[in-house]
Amino acid sequence: MRTQLSQLLRRFARDDRGVTLVEYGIALILAIAVGTTALTNLGDEVEDQMGDAETLMADG
Repeated sequence: MRTQLSQLLRRFARDDRGVTLVEYGIALILAIAVGTTALTNLGDEVEDQMGDAETLMADG
């Protein structure tokens, strides 16, 4: 039993598939954060431009 457990632990330590999955997860989280920030900033800029256009049309 003890040797089976130690073999399982050694096999688990050599397996790097889980590490790759974690790396992809971190990359995905970073991409989502960057995309959300960019779209939020873009939305704010569009909102400001539309407000300026509305003001010009109302004055004009």
